[in-house]
Amino acid sequence: MKTIIVGGVAGGMSAATRLRRLMPDAEIVVLERGEHVSYANCGLPYHLGGVIADREELLLQTPQSLHTRFGLDVRVRSEVLRIDRDRHTVRVRDRDGREYDESYDRLVLSPGATPVVPDLPGVERAMTLRTVTDVDRIVAALDARPRTAVVVGGGFIGLEAAENLVHRGLDVTVVERDAQVMAPLDAEMVAPVHDELRRHGITLRLGAALAKIGPDQVELADGETLPADLVLLAIGVRPETALARDAGLAIGERGGITVDAAMRTSDPDIHAVGDAVEKPDAIGAAAALIPLANTANRQGRLAADAIAGLPVRLGGRIGTGIVQVFGLTVATTGWNEKRLRAAGRAYQAVHTHGASHAGYYPGAEQLSLKVLYDPADGRILGAQAVGGDGVDKRIDVLATAIRGGLTAPELADLELAYAPPYGSAKDPVNIVGYVAGNRLAGTEEAVQWHELAEVVAAGATVVDVRSPQEYAAGTVPGALNLPLDELRQRMAELPAGDLVLYCQSGQRSHTAASLIRPGRDTRVLNLDGGYRTWHAGTGS
Repeated sequence: MKTIIVGGVAGGMSAATRLRRLMPDAEIVVLERGEHVSYANCGLPYHLGGVIADREELLLQTPQSLHTRFGLDVRVRSEVLRIDRDRHTVRVRDRDGREYDESYDRLVLSPGATPVVPDLPGVERAMTLRTVTDVDRIVAALDARPRTAVVVGGGFIGLEAAENLVHRGLDVTVVERDAQVMAPLDAEMVAPVHDELRRHGITLRLGAALAKIGPDQVELADGETLPADLVLLAIGVRPETALARDAGLAIGERGGITVDAAMRTSDPDIHAVGDAVEKPDAIGAAAALIPLANTANRQGRLAADAIAGLPVRLGGRIGTGIVQVFGLTVATTGWNEKRLRAAGRAYQAVHTHGASHAGYYPGAEQLSLKVLYDPADGRILGAQAVGGDGVDKRIDVLATAIRGGLTAPELADLELAYAPPYGSAKDPVNIVGYVAGNRLAGTEEAVQWHELAEVVAAGATVVDVRSPQEYAAGTVPGALNLPLDELRQRMAELPAGDLVLYCQSGQRSHTAASLIRPGRDTRVLNLDGGYRTWHAGTGS
Protein backbone atom coordinates (compact mmCIF):
# COMPACT_ATOMS: atom_id res chain seq x y z
CA MET A 1 0.00 0.00 0.00
CA LYS A 2 1.20 3.48 -0.86
CA THR A 3 0.15 6.40 1.29
CA ILE A 4 0.77 10.05 0.45
CA ILE A 5 0.64 12.55 3.29
CA VAL A 6 0.18 16.22 2.41
CA GLY A 7 1.76 18.35 5.13
CA GLY A 8 4.80 17.45 7.22
CA VAL A 9 4.07 19.15 10.55
CA ALA A 10 2.13 17.92 13.63
CA GLY A 11 -0.75 15.78 12.32
CA GLY A 12 0.90 14.84 9.06
CA MET A 13 4.16 13.68 10.58
CA SER A 14 2.33 11.93 13.41
CA ALA A 15 0.39 9.98 10.79
CA ALA A 16 3.55 9.13 8.86
CA THR A 17 5.58 7.83 11.80
CA ARG A 18 2.66 5.92 13.32
CA LEU A 19 1.87 4.31 9.98
CA ARG A 20 5.47 3.21 9.62
CA ARG A 21 5.37 1.52 13.02
CA LEU A 22 2.16 -0.28 12.05
CA MET A 23 3.12 -1.12 8.45
CA PRO A 24 6.91 -1.58 8.19
CA ASP A 25 6.83 -2.34 4.45
CA ALA A 26 4.37 0.32 3.31
CA GLU A 27 5.44 3.07 0.90
CA ILE A 28 4.96 6.43 2.63
CA VAL A 29 5.56 9.75 0.88
CA VAL A 30 5.31 13.07 2.75
CA LEU A 31 4.87 16.21 0.61
CA GLU A 32 5.51 19.52 2.40
CA ARG A 33 5.31 22.82 0.53
CA GLY A 34 7.41 24.65 3.11
CA GLU A 35 11.12 24.36 3.80
CA HIS A 36 10.87 22.49 7.11
CA VAL A 37 9.08 19.49 8.57
CA SER A 38 8.36 18.34 12.10
CA TYR A 39 9.21 21.64 13.80
CA ALA A 40 8.05 23.09 17.12
CA ASN A 41 5.44 25.55 15.88
CA CYS A 42 4.42 26.50 19.42
CA GLY A 43 7.99 27.46 20.28
CA LEU A 44 8.34 30.07 17.54
CA PRO A 45 7.36 33.14 19.64
CA TYR A 46 9.97 32.24 22.27
CA HIS A 47 12.74 32.27 19.69
CA LEU A 48 11.86 35.91 18.95
CA GLY A 49 12.62 36.94 22.51
CA GLY A 50 15.70 34.77 22.90
CA VAL A 51 14.10 32.42 25.44
CA ILE A 52 14.86 29.64 22.93
CA ALA A 53 18.16 31.03 21.72
CA ASP A 54 19.16 28.29 19.28
CA ARG A 55 16.92 28.17 16.23
CA GLU A 56 17.95 24.56 15.59
CA GLU A 57 16.21 23.52 18.80
CA LEU A 58 12.90 24.20 17.01
CA LEU A 59 13.69 21.69 14.26
CA LEU A 60 12.74 18.34 15.75
CA GLN A 61 13.42 16.27 12.62
CA THR A 62 14.76 16.72 9.09
CA PRO A 63 13.91 14.84 5.87
CA GLN A 64 17.22 13.03 6.24
CA SER A 65 16.67 11.97 9.85
CA LEU A 66 13.11 10.82 9.07
CA HIS A 67 14.39 8.74 6.16
CA THR A 68 17.16 7.23 8.28
CA ARG A 69 14.94 6.30 11.23
CA PHE A 70 11.59 5.58 9.59
CA GLY A 71 12.32 5.03 5.91
CA LEU A 72 10.02 7.90 4.94
CA ASP A 73 10.24 9.65 1.58
CA VAL A 74 9.95 13.26 2.78
CA ARG A 75 9.99 15.98 0.13
CA VAL A 76 10.10 19.62 1.19
CA ARG A 77 9.22 22.56 -1.05
CA SER A 78 6.88 20.16 -2.83
CA GLU A 79 3.44 21.73 -3.20
CA VAL A 80 0.40 19.62 -4.01
CA LEU A 81 -1.60 21.56 -6.59
CA ARG A 82 -4.64 19.33 -6.97
CA ILE A 83 -6.08 15.91 -6.30
CA ASP A 84 -7.44 13.62 -9.02
CA ARG A 85 -9.72 11.30 -7.07
CA ASP A 86 -10.65 9.20 -10.13
CA ARG A 87 -7.03 8.45 -11.03
CA HIS A 88 -5.84 8.33 -7.38
CA THR A 89 -3.07 10.84 -8.08
CA VAL A 90 -1.92 14.21 -6.82
CA ARG A 91 -0.28 16.87 -8.95
CA VAL A 92 2.95 18.11 -7.37
CA ARG A 93 5.20 21.09 -8.09
CA ASP A 94 8.73 20.57 -6.78
CA ARG A 95 11.36 23.06 -5.65
CA ASP A 96 12.56 23.56 -9.23
CA GLY A 97 9.08 24.36 -10.54
CA ARG A 98 8.75 20.97 -12.24
CA GLU A 99 5.27 19.39 -12.08
CA TYR A 100 4.56 15.68 -11.90
CA ASP A 101 1.84 13.24 -10.82
CA GLU A 102 2.23 10.97 -7.78
CA SER A 103 -0.15 8.05 -7.29
CA TYR A 104 -1.63 6.91 -4.00
CA ASP A 105 -3.71 4.12 -2.48
CA ARG A 106 -4.51 6.23 0.57
CA LEU A 107 -4.16 10.00 0.93
CA VAL A 108 -3.88 11.94 4.21
CA LEU A 109 -4.46 15.69 4.09
CA SER A 110 -2.76 17.71 6.82
CA PRO A 111 -2.52 21.18 5.25
CA GLY A 112 -3.03 23.03 8.55
CA ALA A 113 -4.36 26.55 8.77
CA THR A 114 -3.26 29.85 7.30
CA PRO A 115 -2.98 33.18 9.14
CA VAL A 116 -5.77 35.65 8.53
CA VAL A 117 -4.38 38.59 6.55
CA PRO A 118 -6.90 41.38 5.93
CA ASP A 119 -7.04 43.17 2.60
CA LEU A 120 -5.78 46.59 3.74
CA PRO A 121 -3.51 49.22 2.24
CA GLY A 122 0.13 48.45 3.05
CA VAL A 123 -0.59 44.99 4.47
CA GLU A 124 2.32 43.53 2.50
CA ARG A 125 4.66 45.08 5.10
CA ALA A 126 3.05 43.11 7.90
CA MET A 127 4.45 39.80 9.09
CA THR A 128 2.80 36.66 10.41
CA LEU A 129 4.12 34.01 12.80
CA ARG A 130 3.19 30.52 11.72
CA THR A 131 6.29 28.80 10.28
CA VAL A 132 10.05 28.69 10.75
CA THR A 133 10.37 30.81 7.62
CA ASP A 134 8.10 33.41 9.27
CA VAL A 135 10.22 33.54 12.40
CA ASP A 136 13.40 33.85 10.32
CA ARG A 137 11.90 36.87 8.57
CA ILE A 138 10.95 38.52 11.86
CA VAL A 139 14.36 37.85 13.41
CA ALA A 140 16.01 39.43 10.37
CA ALA A 141 13.80 42.50 10.84
CA LEU A 142 14.73 42.64 14.53
CA ASP A 143 18.41 42.68 13.57
CA ALA A 144 17.74 46.11 12.05
CA ARG A 145 16.97 47.29 15.62
CA PRO A 146 13.39 48.55 15.30
CA ARG A 147 12.12 50.57 18.26
CA THR A 148 8.35 50.11 17.99
CA ALA A 149 6.05 47.23 17.16
CA VAL A 150 2.31 46.84 16.71
CA VAL A 151 0.84 43.38 17.24
CA VAL A 152 -2.62 43.06 15.74
CA GLY A 153 -4.60 40.47 17.66
CA GLY A 154 -4.72 39.67 21.37
CA GLY A 155 -5.01 35.90 21.28
CA PHE A 156 -2.49 33.27 22.34
CA ILE A 157 0.05 33.90 19.56
CA GLY A 158 -0.37 37.68 19.70
CA LEU A 159 0.32 37.88 23.42
CA GLU A 160 3.26 35.47 23.26
CA ALA A 161 4.76 37.52 20.43
CA ALA A 162 4.10 40.82 22.23
CA GLU A 163 5.83 39.61 25.39
CA ASN A 164 8.86 38.38 23.48
CA LEU A 165 9.14 41.62 21.51
CA VAL A 166 9.21 43.44 24.84
CA HIS A 167 12.06 41.13 25.88
CA ARG A 168 13.87 42.35 22.75
CA GLY A 169 13.51 45.95 23.97
CA LEU A 170 10.71 47.17 21.68
CA ASP A 171 7.85 49.47 22.64
CA VAL A 172 4.85 47.28 21.88
CA THR A 173 1.20 48.10 21.26
CA VAL A 174 -1.44 45.37 20.98
CA VAL A 175 -4.44 46.26 18.81
CA GLU A 176 -7.50 44.10 19.44
CA ARG A 177 -10.92 44.48 17.79
CA ASP A 178 -12.70 42.99 20.82
CA ALA A 179 -13.09 44.81 24.14
CA GLN A 180 -10.55 42.45 25.69
CA VAL A 181 -7.60 40.23 24.86
CA MET A 182 -7.85 36.46 25.22
CA ALA A 183 -11.36 35.83 23.87
CA PRO A 184 -11.69 32.43 25.65
CA LEU A 185 -11.66 34.27 29.00
CA ASP A 186 -14.75 35.96 30.42
CA ALA A 187 -14.54 39.66 31.28
CA GLU A 188 -13.90 39.29 35.01
CA MET A 189 -11.14 36.72 34.43
CA VAL A 190 -9.23 38.77 31.84
CA ALA A 191 -8.84 41.89 34.01
CA PRO A 192 -5.56 40.73 35.64
CA VAL A 193 -4.20 39.89 32.19
CA HIS A 194 -4.79 43.47 31.04
CA ASP A 195 -3.11 44.71 34.23
CA GLU A 196 -0.09 42.46 33.69
CA LEU A 197 0.39 43.55 30.09
CA ARG A 198 0.21 47.23 31.04
CA ARG A 199 2.51 46.69 34.01
CA HIS A 200 5.20 45.49 31.59
CA GLY A 201 4.83 48.50 29.34
CA ILE A 202 2.54 47.11 26.64
CA THR A 203 -0.01 49.61 25.35
CA LEU A 204 -3.46 48.14 24.72
CA ARG A 205 -5.82 49.49 22.08
CA LEU A 206 -8.99 47.51 22.74
CA GLY A 207 -12.12 47.77 20.64
CA ALA A 208 -9.91 49.06 17.82
CA ALA A 209 -9.53 47.91 14.22
CA LEU A 210 -6.59 48.24 11.86
CA ALA A 211 -7.30 50.38 8.78
CA LYS A 212 -3.97 51.01 7.05
CA ILE A 213 -0.27 50.18 7.35
CA GLY A 214 2.24 52.86 6.44
CA PRO A 215 6.04 52.77 6.10
CA ASP A 216 6.64 53.30 9.83
CA GLN A 217 3.20 53.53 11.40
CA VAL A 218 -0.29 52.05 11.35
CA GLU A 219 -3.62 53.81 11.23
CA LEU A 220 -6.67 52.59 13.14
CA ALA A 221 -10.27 52.81 11.98
CA ASP A 222 -10.90 55.81 14.25
CA GLY A 223 -8.03 57.71 12.63
CA GLU A 224 -5.48 57.24 15.43
CA THR A 225 -1.94 56.54 14.23
CA LEU A 226 0.57 54.39 16.09
CA PRO A 227 4.33 54.20 15.50
CA ALA A 228 5.20 50.80 14.08
CA ASP A 229 8.65 49.93 12.79
CA LEU A 230 7.44 46.32 12.84
CA VAL A 231 3.87 45.06 12.32
CA LEU A 232 2.89 41.54 13.29
CA LEU A 233 -0.52 40.11 12.38
CA ALA A 234 -1.91 37.59 14.87
CA ILE A 235 -5.60 37.98 14.08
CA GLY A 236 -6.27 34.27 13.88
CA VAL A 237 -6.14 31.41 11.43
CA ARG A 238 -8.53 29.81 8.96
CA PRO A 239 -8.45 26.16 7.87
CA GLU A 240 -6.51 25.53 4.66
CA THR A 241 -9.15 23.72 2.60
CA ALA A 242 -8.40 24.73 -1.02
CA LEU A 243 -7.21 21.25 -2.04
CA ALA A 244 -10.19 19.57 -0.41
CA ARG A 245 -12.69 22.01 -1.93
CA ASP A 246 -11.22 21.69 -5.41
CA ALA A 247 -11.39 17.90 -5.09
CA GLY A 248 -15.07 18.06 -4.15
CA LEU A 249 -14.64 16.82 -0.59
CA ALA A 250 -17.32 17.76 1.94
CA ILE A 251 -16.73 20.99 3.89
CA GLY A 252 -18.54 21.58 7.18
CA GLU A 253 -20.52 24.55 8.47
CA ARG A 254 -17.47 25.96 10.27
CA GLY A 255 -15.42 25.94 7.06
CA GLY A 256 -13.24 22.93 7.90
CA ILE A 257 -12.96 19.57 6.16
CA THR A 258 -15.64 17.14 7.30
CA VAL A 259 -14.34 13.82 8.61
CA ASP A 260 -15.87 10.85 10.38
CA ALA A 261 -14.69 9.26 13.63
CA ALA A 262 -11.85 7.51 11.74
CA MET A 263 -10.65 10.76 10.10
CA ARG A 264 -12.11 9.70 6.74
CA THR A 265 -13.36 12.46 4.46
CA SER A 266 -16.35 12.07 2.13
CA ASP A 267 -13.94 10.03 -0.05
CA PRO A 268 -13.16 6.80 1.86
CA ASP A 269 -9.61 6.70 0.42
CA ILE A 270 -8.78 10.18 1.71
CA HIS A 271 -8.27 11.04 5.36
CA ALA A 272 -7.77 14.52 6.81
CA VAL A 273 -6.30 15.65 10.12
CA GLY A 274 -5.18 18.72 12.05
CA ASP A 275 -6.13 22.37 11.93
CA ALA A 276 -7.94 22.08 8.59
CA VAL A 277 -10.47 19.61 10.01
CA GLU A 278 -13.67 20.10 11.98
CA LYS A 279 -13.70 18.23 15.29
CA PRO A 280 -16.54 16.89 17.45
CA ASP A 281 -17.26 19.28 20.32
CA ALA A 282 -17.58 17.53 23.68
CA ILE A 283 -19.77 20.28 25.18
CA GLY A 284 -22.16 21.03 22.32
CA ALA A 285 -23.60 19.09 19.43
CA ALA A 286 -22.01 21.14 16.64
CA ALA A 287 -18.55 20.60 15.20
CA ALA A 288 -15.70 22.92 16.18
CA LEU A 289 -12.45 24.28 14.77
CA ILE A 290 -9.76 23.66 17.38
CA PRO A 291 -6.28 24.51 16.04
CA LEU A 292 -4.23 22.83 18.76
CA ALA A 293 -1.14 20.67 18.35
CA ASN A 294 -2.21 17.86 20.68
CA THR A 295 -5.45 17.34 18.77
CA ALA A 296 -3.60 17.41 15.43
CA ASN A 297 -1.13 14.79 16.65
CA ARG A 298 -3.94 12.63 18.02
CA GLN A 299 -5.82 12.79 14.74
CA GLY A 300 -2.71 11.90 12.77
CA ARG A 301 -2.21 8.80 14.85
CA LEU A 302 -5.85 7.79 14.46
CA ALA A 303 -5.73 8.25 10.68
CA ALA A 304 -2.73 5.90 10.53
CA ASP A 305 -4.55 3.37 12.71
CA ALA A 306 -7.57 3.51 10.42
CA ILE A 307 -5.43 3.00 7.31
CA ALA A 308 -3.82 0.00 8.99
CA GLY A 309 -7.24 -1.49 9.73
CA LEU A 310 -7.41 -0.83 13.47
CA PRO A 311 -10.71 0.29 15.07
CA VAL A 312 -10.51 3.99 15.98
CA ARG A 313 -12.72 6.78 17.23
CA LEU A 314 -11.90 10.38 18.12
CA GLY A 315 -13.61 11.52 21.31
CA GLY A 316 -15.16 14.95 21.70
CA ARG A 317 -12.70 17.84 21.98
CA ILE A 318 -12.86 20.50 24.69
CA GLY A 319 -10.15 22.89 23.48
CA THR A 320 -7.78 23.10 26.44
CA GLY A 321 -5.21 25.88 26.07
CA ILE A 322 -2.64 27.73 28.15
CA VAL A 323 -0.42 30.77 27.69
CA GLN A 324 2.23 32.61 29.69
CA VAL A 325 1.78 36.38 29.97
CA PHE A 326 4.90 37.64 31.76
CA GLY A 327 4.34 36.60 35.40
CA LEU A 328 0.85 35.22 34.83
CA THR A 329 -0.32 31.89 33.52
CA VAL A 330 -3.70 31.85 31.77
CA ALA A 331 -5.53 28.62 30.92
CA THR A 332 -8.95 27.60 29.65
CA THR A 333 -10.87 24.45 28.85
CA GLY A 334 -14.36 23.85 27.51
CA TRP A 335 -16.86 26.65 26.95
CA ASN A 336 -16.83 30.08 28.56
CA GLU A 337 -19.83 31.96 29.94
CA LYS A 338 -20.16 34.16 26.86
CA ARG A 339 -20.51 31.13 24.63
CA LEU A 340 -22.95 29.36 26.93
CA ARG A 341 -25.12 32.46 27.15
CA ALA A 342 -25.07 32.95 23.38
CA ALA A 343 -26.12 29.31 22.88
CA GLY A 344 -28.96 29.62 25.40
CA ARG A 345 -27.46 26.92 27.63
CA ALA A 346 -28.38 26.81 31.30
CA TYR A 347 -25.34 27.07 33.56
CA GLN A 348 -24.09 28.11 36.96
CA ALA A 349 -20.69 29.63 37.73
CA VAL A 350 -18.31 29.27 40.66
CA HIS A 351 -15.41 31.67 41.21
CA THR A 352 -12.73 30.94 43.78
CA HIS A 353 -9.56 32.82 44.68
CA GLY A 354 -7.12 30.53 46.43
CA ALA A 355 -3.38 29.99 46.50
CA SER A 356 -1.06 27.84 44.46
CA HIS A 357 -0.04 25.95 47.59
CA ALA A 358 -0.47 26.20 51.36
CA GLY A 359 -0.54 29.86 52.31
CA TYR A 360 1.77 29.39 55.29
CA TYR A 361 4.49 27.92 53.07
CA PRO A 362 6.69 30.58 51.42
CA GLY A 363 6.06 31.53 47.82
CA ALA A 364 2.31 30.91 47.57
CA GLU A 365 0.80 32.76 44.60
CA GLN A 366 -2.77 33.80 43.95
CA LEU A 367 -4.79 31.47 41.74
CA SER A 368 -8.24 32.40 40.46
CA LEU A 369 -10.57 29.70 39.13
CA LYS A 370 -13.89 29.89 37.34
CA VAL A 371 -15.85 26.72 36.70
CA LEU A 372 -19.13 26.53 34.78
CA TYR A 373 -21.52 23.61 35.19
CA ASP A 374 -25.02 22.48 34.27
CA PRO A 375 -27.46 23.29 37.11
CA ALA A 376 -29.57 20.23 36.30
CA ASP A 377 -26.98 17.48 36.55
CA GLY A 378 -23.75 19.18 37.65
CA ARG A 379 -21.94 18.35 34.39
CA ILE A 380 -18.83 20.53 34.03
CA LEU A 381 -19.06 22.72 30.93
CA GLY A 382 -15.87 24.75 31.12
CA ALA A 383 -13.21 26.28 33.31
CA GLN A 384 -10.75 29.19 33.36
CA ALA A 385 -7.70 29.74 35.55
CA VAL A 386 -5.48 32.79 35.96
CA GLY A 387 -2.57 33.17 38.36
CA GLY A 388 1.00 32.20 39.00
CA ASP A 389 2.34 28.79 39.84
CA GLY A 390 -0.11 25.88 39.70
CA VAL A 391 -2.51 27.11 37.02
CA ASP A 392 -1.44 24.37 34.62
CA LYS A 393 -2.02 21.67 37.22
CA ARG A 394 -5.55 22.83 38.02
CA ILE A 395 -6.70 23.30 34.43
CA ASP A 396 -5.36 19.84 33.56
CA VAL A 397 -7.29 18.34 36.47
CA LEU A 398 -10.46 20.11 35.33
CA ALA A 399 -9.94 19.11 31.68
CA THR A 400 -9.53 15.51 32.80
CA ALA A 401 -12.66 15.79 34.94
CA ILE A 402 -14.65 17.01 31.93
CA ARG A 403 -13.30 14.20 29.75
CA GLY A 404 -14.05 11.67 32.48
CA GLY A 405 -17.63 12.86 32.97
CA LEU A 406 -17.23 14.03 36.58
CA THR A 407 -19.78 16.47 37.94
CA ALA A 408 -18.80 19.71 39.64
CA PRO A 409 -19.67 18.45 43.16
CA GLU A 410 -17.54 15.35 42.56
CA LEU A 411 -14.48 17.61 42.35
CA ALA A 412 -14.64 17.70 46.16
CA ASP A 413 -13.84 13.97 46.21
CA LEU A 414 -10.66 14.15 44.12
CA GLU A 415 -7.63 13.00 46.07
CA LEU A 416 -5.02 15.43 44.79
CA ALA A 417 -1.38 15.34 45.81
CA TYR A 418 -0.84 17.46 48.89
CA ALA A 419 2.22 18.73 50.69
CA PRO A 420 2.70 22.38 51.71
CA PRO A 421 5.10 23.25 48.86
CA TYR A 422 2.67 21.90 46.25
CA GLY A 423 -0.92 22.37 47.37
CA SER A 424 -3.37 22.60 50.23
CA ALA A 425 -5.39 20.03 52.12
CA LYS A 426 -8.40 21.59 50.41
CA ASP A 427 -7.10 22.19 46.90
CA PRO A 428 -8.69 25.05 44.91
CA VAL A 429 -10.26 22.37 42.70
CA ASN A 430 -11.77 20.71 45.77
CA ILE A 431 -13.15 24.07 46.92
CA VAL A 432 -15.00 24.43 43.61
CA GLY A 433 -16.59 21.05 44.31
CA TYR A 434 -17.70 22.10 47.79
CA VAL A 435 -19.26 25.32 46.51
CA ALA A 436 -21.02 23.63 43.59
CA GLY A 437 -22.29 20.92 45.93
CA ASN A 438 -23.75 23.50 48.30
CA ARG A 439 -25.58 25.25 45.49
CA LEU A 440 -26.95 22.14 43.85
CA ALA A 441 -28.11 20.93 47.28
CA GLY A 442 -29.84 24.26 47.93
CA THR A 443 -27.82 25.18 51.03
CA GLU A 444 -26.40 28.30 49.36
CA GLU A 445 -27.90 30.73 46.88
CA ALA A 446 -25.50 32.92 44.93
CA VAL A 447 -25.56 36.00 42.74
CA GLN A 448 -22.98 36.72 40.05
CA TRP A 449 -21.03 39.97 39.78
CA HIS A 450 -22.91 41.03 36.64
CA GLU A 451 -26.28 40.33 38.31
CA LEU A 452 -25.65 42.42 41.43
CA ALA A 453 -26.94 45.75 40.09
CA GLU A 454 -30.25 44.17 39.07
CA VAL A 455 -30.68 42.50 42.46
CA VAL A 456 -29.95 45.77 44.26
CA ALA A 457 -32.39 47.61 42.00
CA ALA A 458 -35.04 45.10 43.11
CA GLY A 459 -34.51 46.16 46.75
CA ALA A 460 -31.74 43.94 48.13
CA THR A 461 -29.21 45.36 50.63
CA VAL A 462 -25.52 44.65 50.08
CA VAL A 463 -23.56 43.70 53.21
CA ASP A 464 -19.75 43.68 53.32
CA VAL A 465 -18.61 41.20 55.97
CA ARG A 466 -14.89 42.02 55.67
CA SER A 467 -12.86 43.96 58.20
CA PRO A 468 -13.18 47.76 58.44
CA GLN A 469 -9.69 48.07 56.93
CA GLU A 470 -10.69 46.03 53.87
CA TYR A 471 -13.94 47.98 53.59
CA ALA A 472 -12.06 51.29 53.65
CA ALA A 473 -9.71 50.13 50.90
CA GLY A 474 -12.59 49.64 48.47
CA THR A 475 -16.16 48.41 48.58
CA VAL A 476 -19.32 47.93 46.55
CA PRO A 477 -21.09 51.31 46.53
CA GLY A 478 -23.80 51.52 49.19
CA ALA A 479 -22.68 48.38 51.02
CA LEU A 480 -23.23 48.12 54.79
CA ASN A 481 -20.13 46.98 56.67
CA LEU A 482 -20.80 44.29 59.29
CA PRO A 483 -17.59 42.29 59.84
CA LEU A 484 -18.09 38.54 60.18
CA ASP A 485 -16.50 38.43 63.63
CA GLU A 486 -18.99 41.03 64.91
CA LEU A 487 -22.02 39.62 63.15
CA ARG A 488 -23.51 37.60 66.01
CA GLN A 489 -23.60 40.67 68.23
CA ARG A 490 -24.92 43.01 65.52
CA MET A 491 -27.68 40.94 63.88
CA ALA A 492 -30.23 43.61 64.81
CA GLU A 493 -28.52 46.05 62.45
CA LEU A 494 -29.40 43.94 59.44
CA PRO A 495 -32.23 45.55 57.47
CA ALA A 496 -35.35 43.73 56.43
CA GLY A 497 -35.64 42.33 52.93
CA ASP A 498 -33.23 40.43 50.71
CA LEU A 499 -29.51 40.56 51.52
CA VAL A 500 -26.43 40.08 49.35
CA LEU A 501 -23.34 39.24 51.41
CA TYR A 502 -19.78 39.42 50.21
CA CYS A 503 -16.21 39.21 51.45
CA GLN A 504 -12.98 39.22 49.48
CA SER A 505 -13.45 35.86 47.76
CA GLY A 506 -16.73 34.35 48.99
CA GLN A 507 -15.70 32.09 51.86
CA ARG A 508 -16.39 34.40 54.83
CA SER A 509 -19.65 35.57 53.29
CA HIS A 510 -20.72 31.92 52.94
CA THR A 511 -20.18 31.51 56.68
CA ALA A 512 -22.05 34.76 57.34
CA ALA A 513 -25.00 33.61 55.23
CA SER A 514 -25.25 30.38 57.21
CA LEU A 515 -25.47 32.44 60.42
CA ILE A 516 -28.04 34.89 59.10
CA ARG A 517 -30.33 32.64 57.04
CA PRO A 518 -32.06 30.72 59.91
CA GLY A 519 -35.23 32.52 60.93
CA ARG A 520 -35.32 34.94 58.00
CA ASP A 521 -38.12 34.73 55.46
CA THR A 522 -36.20 36.69 52.81
CA ARG A 523 -33.37 35.66 50.53
CA VAL A 524 -29.76 35.69 51.76
CA LEU A 525 -27.45 35.59 48.75
CA ASN A 526 -23.69 35.15 48.54
CA LEU A 527 -21.85 37.25 45.94
CA ASP A 528 -19.98 34.56 44.01
CA GLY A 529 -16.23 35.15 44.05
CA GLY A 530 -16.62 38.09 46.42
CA TYR A 531 -15.29 41.60 46.03
CA ARG A 532 -12.29 40.40 44.02
CA THR A 533 -14.48 39.04 41.21
CA TRP A 534 -16.91 41.99 41.30
CA HIS A 535 -14.04 44.48 41.16
CA ALA A 536 -12.39 42.66 38.24
CA GLY A 537 -15.64 42.41 36.30
CA THR A 538 -16.82 45.98 36.78
CA GLY A 539 -13.46 47.72 36.88
CA SER A 540 -14.78 49.75 39.82
